[in-house]
Amino acid sequence: MAKCNKCGKAVTFGHAISHSKRATNRPFRPNLQKVSIMNAHGRMVQSTMCTKCIKALGKVR
Repeated sequence: MAKCNKCGKAVTFGHAISHSKRATNRPFRPNLQKVSIMNAHGRMVQSTMCTKCIKALGKVR
């Protein structure tokens, strides 16, 4: 299943509404990327993360 390993963001569903106002189901997919990050033990680990979490990795709190 496509899911962010850090925040848990996954596919959500909504409606695509046509000009005649007919609603059909459509998915909203998160922008998931595979990135290599350093884990707590100093090893490189490949992880699937959304772009919002990848952007937050570079910020210092």
